Amino acid sequence: MASSLKILDSACLLKKYHWQNGLCALFRPLVDSCNLKWYSSYRRPGTPPDRTPPWKKIDFSFQKGVEGIKTHFGRLVKEVTDHVKGPEGRPLKQYMLEQTRVIWEFRSQEDLDKWVISSDVEIGGKSEIYMQLGKNNQSALLYGNINTTVPRDGETRYSGYCSMRSKPRLVAFDRKKPYDWSNFNTLVLRVRGDGRPWMINIYTDPYFSHQKDDIYNYFMFTRGGPYWEEIKIPFSKFFFTSRGRIQDNQHALWLDKISTLGFTIADQVNGPFQLEIDFIGLFCDAAHTEETAYELYERNPKNPKK
Repeated sequence: MASSLKILDSACLLKKYHWQNGLCALFRPLVDSCNLKWYSSYRRPGTPPDRTPPWKKIDFSFQKGVEGIKTHFGRLVKEVTDHVKGPEGRPLKQYMLEQTRVIWEFRSQEDLDKWVISSDVEIGGKSEIYMQLGKNNQSALLYGNINTTVPRDGETRYSGYCSMRSKPRLVAFDRKKPYDWSNFNTLVLRVRGDGRPWMINIYTDPYFSHQKDDIYNYFMFTRGGPYWEEIKIPFSKFFFTSRGRIQDNQHALWLDKISTLGFTIADQVNGPFQLEIDFIGLFCDAAHTEETAYELYERNPKNPKK
């Protein structure tokens, strides 16, 4: 029995290193509740660590495994078919001449399921956020309440935020496939807000694990009232941050490795909020040639100017 437990512990240790590279895709359908947690190391202050051996959390389900395998092979067929058609599943001519593209629209519950919402409840806060379909199922309605009360854990100093973030695009065997927006230079949104400011967050697919907290941000100001507004933000306006801090070394957004997009409200104002989103798309503005709106400094130049 002891040797069996050692084998299971070794397998779970091996999972941490090779799960993402292929083992996860093959065995996840069979062990449904063996979820990945390596991507988030946060634990609330004062919360005891979970010392349950990973092998005790495995819940083997043959039926779900068969259904998962069918789903993944269906994704594989679609992936191969789209690859034969052309980039992003479109003919090459259409892909090259495309001027606009709608990435996300909200017309059904399936569209809402592509997004996740979160708030400071994760760190002991009291803010609330909800998401549902808008009137006539033509938009996504994001609403809730901001509460800036700081948790009494002795460590947290700030609170009061809510966010909405898209899920990463997955292909066959749960492999992440980043979006390629290199043919466009402007983000377009049709929204209706209550006058409160939001932060737009764009996450890229990093090459290294220490870059997982790198985000590109820009502000979105809603004007309130009953009327819809179209907001156009050039990608050159997005500034580079890491763990909430603006970095000195700014560079242009990697448009060919877009992972997810999100919205955050954290204006430190207690009270209700509401944001209605019709669609999120892209636009190619031929008159906009700016690569980045921020000064780029060369660190430690070899030949400094005198």
